[in-house]
This record gives sequence, structure tokens and C-alpha cells, in this order.
Amino acid sequence: MKVHILDDYHDTLRHLPSFGMLADHDVTVWTDRAPDEETLARRVEDAEALVLFRDRTAITESLIEKLPDLRLVSMRGTYPHVDVPALTKRGIAFCTNLHSDSFSIGAAELTFALMLAAMRNLPEQIASVRAGHWQAGFGRSLRGRTLGLYGYGRIARAVAGFARSFGMEVVWWASEDGRARASADGETVAKSRETFFSEPDIVSAHLRLTPETRGIVTRADLARMRPDALFINTARAGLVENGALIAALDAGRPGRAAVDVFRGEPVTDPKDPQIAHPNIIPTPHIGFVTEDELDMQFSDIYQQVDAFCKGAPINLINPGALG
Repeated sequence: MKVHILDDYHDTLRHLPSFGMLADHDVTVWTDRAPDEETLARRVEDAEALVLFRDRTAITESLIEKLPDLRLVSMRGTYPHVDVPALTKRGIAFCTNLHSDSFSIGAAELTFALMLAAMRNLPEQIASVRAGHWQAGFGRSLRGRTLGLYGYGRIARAVAGFARSFGMEVVWWASEDGRARASADGETVAKSRETFFSEPDIVSAHLRLTPETRGIVTRADLARMRPDALFINTARAGLVENGALIAALDAGRPGRAAVDVFRGEPVTDPKDPQIAHPNIIPTPHIGFVTEDELDMQFSDIYQQVDAFCKGAPINLINPGALG
């Protein structure tokens, strides 16, 4: 098949062991983001299969209509950016491994790295010493502090394990089902949504982005956080009500945020408030971007391409597309 891989910004994939799984295919790797949909359509007009790099490119009905040879879209993870009905209407298979048996340890690790960076004021300390000024104030220890985790999934539970190893207390909030599972596992669930946001030193969001969770963290939620509290989001920007985080930081509750996910990625304007706000520590959506994670994830994606070519598709989301 003619396979086009989108948005491999650092030309990483062809250098990983898993890339050999595509040896029997005609592969094109795009290492930059197309400036618009028309340009993207011209680039991949001969594609029989599109391999997506997470949600970096939206697969819209208008794009699909411009790709006459497309037979398969293959990715890994959830897919709010993919118009599945439009693919099905055109008879194009959509395969994605929702990896119920694994999770992104890289995202959990980055969450904790951001927590440490914020609590110990590492960006300011690094900038100070490089400017010849030595120490820049003081930080706060994690031991004895309370971490609130929103979402009772595998990444959040990994973060909880890291937190406990640092001597932190962990409290949870989630959907009704998630709270029930947490309680059944002997975890501490907040008495209410209000206390969940108002009491912890740190609140970290770990939810999948779905129509139900979009904007689930509201400005009112953030306004309940303490002035010395930290909000972390390494999941999806869309979980937070549009504009709520900047407004909350401007109002002083919470006092600081550390985020790895943004609206309109990639964000390349240094003046964008999502990047430039003095009380935000930003990282450029690198939670899952490690060699180990990418090799594992794309092994799954390439398996889907091979299985489709053999007439036995796996992880097929829209069986109606194949009649």
C-alpha cells in the first residue's frame, strides 16, 4: 500500500525498530505540518493508508473527499479528531488500538516532572543561575502535601503511585462510576466536587477527551483552588473550559499551572498567553514523546496496516465501511 505518515515533527519514526514492519509498503513520512487542508490533500492525494500521529491532524469530511484512493486510516488511542461517519460513508476503514491493556507511562512521568518543576520553582532557578544571580527564592516539598487526581484511569493511578513514594496524600474525583471504583479499591474520594478543588495543594487532570468531558473543568472549579495551589494538565486542553485557566490564573486561583496540552497545537507564537503567562510552566505536548512509547505505539499502528492488507483488519472501529 501507499502509506503516508503524518506529523512526525522530528523524523523519529523511521529510526525506530518498529518502522521495519512497513518494509513491504511504499511509505512517505511527513515531518512538518501542512499549513492548511488544501496543501495536506495535495501532499497525500495518492495515499491508500494514512497513519496518524495521535491527534495532530484532524481527519475531516472535506479532507476525506479529496483523497480518492484512501482505504485505511490507522492510529492509536481515542479519536475525537476523526470524522468516523464520513470515513464509513466512503467505505474507508478506521482502525485504532484503544490499548485497554496498557497506558502511557511517559505521560505519568511527565506529570510528576512538572509537579516537581513547579513546586521547586525550577524554571526560575535555572534562569537565575544562568543569569549569574544564583538562587531565586525558595520552593516547597511534596512530602505531606495532598494531590487531587481527577479521573480514575491507569495514568492517574500511576501518578498516585509516584506521589505516595514521595510521601504525599492522594484524593480522587471522577465520574460516578470512577468514584465507585476508587472507593471499592480503598482510595480516598473527595466528599464533593467543591472540596476536591478547594482543599488539595495540587490538582491534576487525567481524563479522556470525549463529548461528555469537554470543558468539564470549569472556571468555577479552578476559582475554588487555593491561591498557593497548582493545576496540572497533561491530558487534553479541551478538558478545561475555554479561557478558564488564563482567567483563573489572572484572578490568582490557582496560583500556578503546569500544562503539556494546548488549544490550536502546535502553539508557536511566544506571545500566546497559553505559553507566555508568567504563572504557567508549558511543555510542548511531550507526555507520550519518548522513543520507548513511540516504538510501542507505532508497532500497534503498523500491525493494523498489515492486518488490513491481509484482509483481516484488527481494531476496526467502523465495520460498516467494509460492508
